[in-house]
Parts: sequence; structure tokens; C-alpha cells
Amino acid sequence: MKHTSILIITFSWLLLFMASCGHKTQKANAHDTIPMQPCPEFVAANAMRCIKAQCDMGPRVPGTKAWQQCGDSIVAWFSALGLEVEEQKTNVTLYDGTSVPCRNIIAHLNPSNRDRILLCAHWDSRPWADNDPDEANWHQPVMAANDGASGVAVMLEIARLLNTAPADSSLFTLRSSLGVDFICFDAEDWGTPQWDDSPSYSDTWALGAQYWAANPHVDGYSARYGILLDMVGGEGAQFYQEQQSLSYARSVVDKVWRSAQTVGFGSYFPKKEGVSITDDHVPVNRVAKIPCIDIIPYYPDCQQSSFGPTWHTVTDDMAHIDRNTLQAVGQTLIQVLFSE
Repeated sequence: MKHTSILIITFSWLLLFMASCGHKTQKANAHDTIPMQPCPEFVAANAMRCIKAQCDMGPRVPGTKAWQQCGDSIVAWFSALGLEVEEQKTNVTLYDGTSVPCRNIIAHLNPSNRDRILLCAHWDSRPWADNDPDEANWHQPVMAANDGASGVAVMLEIARLLNTAPADSSLFTLRSSLGVDFICFDAEDWGTPQWDDSPSYSDTWALGAQYWAANPHVDGYSARYGILLDMVGGEGAQFYQEQQSLSYARSVVDKVWRSAQTVGFGSYFPKKEGVSITDDHVPVNRVAKIPCIDIIPYYPDCQQSSFGPTWHTVTDDMAHIDRNTLQAVGQTLIQVLFSE
């Protein structure tokens, strides 16, 4: 009975998602006054519904029923939008030697075009809320509304806007001249838990991205650049310029932050340097040799975590998702693509 309910919820969201059309939404901050350029409107309400649909299935911990259902749904959602979808299925080894299934989901817009841009996010949930202030929750899975579901939701709304653009629109022209790959990386959040005494190595994170970078879906795959979306829906989020992004792909950082200013969301993307993050963009840069940046929040004054108060806690849920943050990130990315 529970399985049936999830499928009904998922299908209902998909119908709403497909029926949505662009509409103007109010800017989140009155002091973001730079006029918006004439590009399509990102619909944050669609992203909110997609996040909820993922969370309604439960934590998407690799190997669980919720993970299987959500993976199947992501494939169906991209396919329903007219994109070609393929999967990479493998097993990855965790910090303690355990092997778990890994499922990278790759959706292609205009797959015949060799000139490509890569957008990516991870879709799995961390199995342990090891940063929760209550020690009793440290072995509980994270719902991952922000840390996982938000990035997938933003990519799906962008895919909808691109692939349903009217024939007389600028996005239709863009879609015809440029290819976009949307990659949902799996097993990003299996890094060594804080409560484990084993040595912690950075390569215990981003396992799905590590596999894809070493085994791309197309031999010799290349893209102009990549943009990783991680935790892009949190309350009070600001996206500082991550250090490894600056090191590997400064020109892409400049492009994205300039686009945020153009569409009036500069306060969400301050031109300030953040910290260095081990994330999916690292193997994309180092192994796949694609200049890729990480759009990830930085909370310099948060005692709980510089990633924000809900990071790897049981409170990473829908109650702490902000549609204004989703709007800022989504509209910025639409402007980035529009500028191409």
C-alpha cells in the first residue's frame, strides 16, 4: 500500500510539472535591483514539488527500496521531458570495505551535438545524520531535501524549460545549437562518518562521480564546462566562490557569478572566496579533465556547520527548503545557458 501511494504522489507531481509554464516571480531581496534580461523564467514551485516527491519516497540510501524507487522516477521524469536517458550501474567500495550498488543517471538534451555543457548533482542520501546535535540521531539516515534532492529538482526544471521551449523562442535556438548533459551522481554522501574511528580519506566521498570520471558514458567525452549543484535550496544560503572551482575553472566561476548579478540575485552569489570542498566536481576536474565548478553554500557564521544548520542532520527536510534560494540558483543557470 505504501508503494502504491508513492507512485501516485510521484505521478501527480509529474503531471503538474509537465503542465507548468513560466511565470514571473518576485525577487527574494529588494536590493537586488539589476534588471532581469529577457530570458525564460525558472519556476521554483516546480522544483519544490520535485524535492517533495523525492522526499516522499524516504531517504535515498543506495541499496534501499526508496533509492530504487527514486532512481526509477528520475529516469521516468527526464524521459517524460523528451530527453534520452542512460544509466551506469556498478558497485563501489565504502570507507569500511563494504560494497554497495551505485547508479549514475545521465540524461541528454540534443545528444547528437558534440558541443556540450554538463550540469550535475548527486541524488543519494547520507545514511548517517552524523552531524546532528542529538547523538541519538547519528545512525539515522538523512532525508536529504537540500543535500541531494534540491540539485536534481533544479536540473529537472531547467530540462523542462529547455525541451519545451516554443519554436520561436531563444531557448529553442539554444537547444538546437547546444547539447546539455544532466548527470545525477550516486553514492556521493558515503564518506567516513564522524563517529567512526577509522582513518578518513577524501576519496571515500563522491564515489559515483569518481566512477563516471574514470569511465565516462562516451569514450573521450568532453564538454565546454561543468556546473555542480549541491545543497542549492537551503534557507539563508549564500554561494561563495569555492576554492577548487577557482583553481580549476575560474572563467566558469566568473560566468556564473556575473549571470547572478545580471538576473538580480547577486546577494545570493557574493564575490567572496569560500573554502575548498571535496565534492563531485573534483574527479570531474582531475580525472575527466572538464573544467567544473561547485555551486555550494557557505555559512561562515554557523556554529553547527559551514554548510548550514541542517547539513547531515535529521532536519534536512522540506521544512527548511526555501523557494527563493531555488529561484536564485535556477534563474542564474538559465541566464548562464542563455548567454551561450
